[in-house]
Amino acid sequence: MIHLYLWKRLVRDPLRKGLARRLGTAAVVLLALLVPTTLIGTRAGFGKWLAWPGYLWLALMFYLLVILAALEIPRLIANLWIRARSRSEPDSNSAANVGASASGDSGASVGVGVKGDSGAGAGASGDSSASVGVGVGSGASSGAGASAGADSGAGVSVGDVAPSSRGGSDASAPSEALMPEARGVERRLLLARGAAIFAGLTAAGITGYGVKTALGGPRLDRVQLPLAKLPRAMDGTRLAVVSDIHLGPLTGVRHTERIVELINSVNADIVCIVGDLVDGNVAELGKAAAPLAGIQARRGAYFVTGNHEYYSGFQEWMAEVARLGVRPLRNERLELDGLDLAGVNDLGGVEVGDGPDFERALGDRDPARPVVLMAHQPLAARDAAPYGVDLQVSGHTHGGQMAPFNLLVKLEQPVVSGLGKVDGVPVYVTNGAGFWGPPVRVGAPPQVSVIDLRTP
Repeated sequence: MIHLYLWKRLVRDPLRKGLARRLGTAAVVLLALLVPTTLIGTRAGFGKWLAWPGYLWLALMFYLLVILAALEIPRLIANLWIRARSRSEPDSNSAANVGASASGDSGASVGVGVKGDSGAGAGASGDSSASVGVGVGSGASSGAGASAGADSGAGVSVGDVAPSSRGGSDASAPSEALMPEARGVERRLLLARGAAIFAGLTAAGITGYGVKTALGGPRLDRVQLPLAKLPRAMDGTRLAVVSDIHLGPLTGVRHTERIVELINSVNADIVCIVGDLVDGNVAELGKAAAPLAGIQARRGAYFVTGNHEYYSGFQEWMAEVARLGVRPLRNERLELDGLDLAGVNDLGGVEVGDGPDFERALGDRDPARPVVLMAHQPLAARDAAPYGVDLQVSGHTHGGQMAPFNLLVKLEQPVVSGLGKVDGVPVYVTNGAGFWGPPVRVGAPPQVSVIDLRTP
């Protein structure tokens, strides 16, 4: 349906019937087939040659849809104005034509016959009559003549001049009456072309900006959060939180290296990788994940699953991540001096029997100790709230990735980006350091978050 709408607005409306419209139609059909082919093909391992054009078109399609939809109301108003103007123009033209005919482009002829006992005129006879025709008017056929005949009467006749004798005005009247309607069609065509050009250029510009942002290095987001139970000895404990790295067909080793370099630059005490590390199996992406072994943190680096791990062979990735020196927290909790760090599996693991277990991770802990929970989805805070969680760190949302898509994400997740509260639990959501699908980020730059925990 989306491609049908785009075809109507970008091909059918602005182009006349002909070669250009046929080519545009063929292009839209191919692009419509490209989207499902990309989504299926990239999972089957067809790689960059398919991912780049497919995902870029997906982003461009999204922004074309948004912009054209926003133009619908102005387009409707403009079309109503064009229609009203087209209806008023024939009346004024008709009035002008009538005026011109009355003033001198029409004529009349009058015929007069005279009968008498003895006649005078052009011809005479004993009991004869004479008929005289007189033409009055400016037409070309007006004139006078005389004839004689027997027993004829007298009469007067008035008639219009033949159309051929009135000049060119009446002959062109039908085409003049159609001219306003033709002008209305041209105006609507001009409007459709203007809207299509505007939408195309704007969507291309936004997509280009988004590609540059997504493929650029992640930015640091720093925040200080008080934890009521945090011991003074742990005041200033620094967490580096990163999520949604999404190693896949459009990323490589350099993508991971930049993230690790940024994490190491903040001198974190604890590194939290909160899911969606990969979009492929270890054989495909093991090399791209290798730089994770270089993460430096005083109290260690930790990992919990996201929903994408369950599409990518989560069991082998748990072993690979551990091999790289990042500890998976699988529904478990650790004591790090005066702070508890817990992690739960993602909600996406429920379908494969590897879902979150909050009781196991949080049920038997000392409530006097502060606890930070790692959970991929912000939504998990609703299940964590009964356990008195002091802070949850999450990802999953990408901050919306491509505004205004963030408005739809809000319908599913209680927090889209930054700090919020869910059932009384403070939840911090990082934008993620990578991207999923289109290599485009608009309004939600890639991010590594630094959280300094403070004693009140």
